[in-house]
Amino acid sequence: MHEHATSIHGAVHETFDTDDAVFRALETGATGFLLKDTPPTELLRAVRLAAAGDAMLSPAVTRRVIDRYTAEDRSSRRPAALDELRVLTEREREVLVEIGNGLANGAIATRLHMSEATVKTHVTHLFEKLDATNQVQLAIAAFRAGLVE
Repeated sequence: MHEHATSIHGAVHETFDTDDAVFRALETGATGFLLKDTPPTELLRAVRLAAAGDAMLSPAVTRRVIDRYTAEDRSSRRPAALDELRVLTEREREVLVEIGNGLANGAIATRLHMSEATVKTHVTHLFEKLDATNQVQLAIAAFRAGLVE
């Protein structure tokens, strides 16, 4: 990525110039990435989402993440990724799929016919079971396992 992007990881903001750094940061817990030209209202929204434990990716960054993982040979990683998901209940797996599809907790609750509090409980279990710190990492896990395309 040649544009500069801002990483939101708690209160830490860093600038990265390459896609590899963006992907490493997402895999290790960055809550989101925004391009430097992000409007102030979107920046404030991203900070609020990060504080709430949700993720926010700039559309251009999201496209790059999708393109990168689509281009890579996932077939060799998929069995190991699926194996990591064996610890999940069926309902946790359903929530993980919806996170992988980019849905927020409220939308997941509506789609899966449960309360938002129940979704949050499942998300907490997913964090614990998959050793993740945010929903971006959960979405990556779902993608790697082939649960979402």
